[in-house]
Amino acid sequence: MIAIPRQKPVFRFAPSPNGPLHLGHALSALLNRDMADAAEGRLLLRIEDIDLTRCTPEFEAGIHVDLQWLGINWEKPARRQSEHFADYQAALKSLIDRGLAYPSFLTRSEVKARVQVSEAAGTQWPRDPDGSPLYPADDRERSHDEREAMLATGRKHAWRLDMARALETIGEPLVWSETGDGERGAMKADPAAWGDAILSRSDAPSSYHLSVVVDDALQGVTHVVRGLDLFHATAVHRVLQALLGLPVPVYHHHRLVTDADGRKLSKSAGDTGLAELRARGFSAGDIRDLVGL
Repeated sequence: MIAIPRQKPVFRFAPSPNGPLHLGHALSALLNRDMADAAEGRLLLRIEDIDLTRCTPEFEAGIHVDLQWLGINWEKPARRQSEHFADYQAALKSLIDRGLAYPSFLTRSEVKARVQVSEAAGTQWPRDPDGSPLYPADDRERSHDEREAMLATGRKHAWRLDMARALETIGEPLVWSETGDGERGAMKADPAAWGDAILSRSDAPSSYHLSVVVDDALQGVTHVVRGLDLFHATAVHRVLQALLGLPVPVYHHHRLVTDADGRKLSKSAGDTGLAELRARGFSAGDIRDLVGL
């Protein structure tokens, strides 16, 4: 009998270099490292720098310093999304060629204005699980010729997934295996709740949703450990995985680190970063205590 080597589990920590890491990132990074060690697996670092306007080399360097200070080691080199735009464009093209994605031309301000008019008239606009308004059906309902004419003018546009057509193409319920801090077991995905999810924008060659599923597949990631704020977004990831024929990792959505008011820590809110805590004399062990590990 031939002995087949057991594949090592693969975990990844995937921060965006658009601000300093805070305690919430520390929890996620440490959990990934701890779970990889417990499973005798591998730990990867992925720099999610799709947003070229907000992500900087300085913040990326800070990520490396913070992780090393926490005692976290990862396989070198780290994957940088900005070096792999061709991978995401290839995935997007396959969806476009199959009629599963369409160009969307409405600007954010146009969508916002339409939502305001609707809700001022007493009609609640449908929203996704994050509370954002679903994209109107205008562009999805355009004819092929009308779309081509608009594209020929060079008008700015994004590409969106035709969710209804995608689900019809898949033809079966989607689930994922969950081991995190909320519900556990086989989770039923509800992709329709997200409407026509965005796949790329005029200022970014890929959305988070598209790039993350492509990266996880190309890197052989078997376990995705991330915050509960991304729990429902897994439904969109499952659709893309099914359409693109990608493997499905096990998901572990962990609790969030919040402030005294119960608000999730955020870079945009200027919450205290790890570098500042380090400068104030905190140790790596202190950080583990602060995040409850």
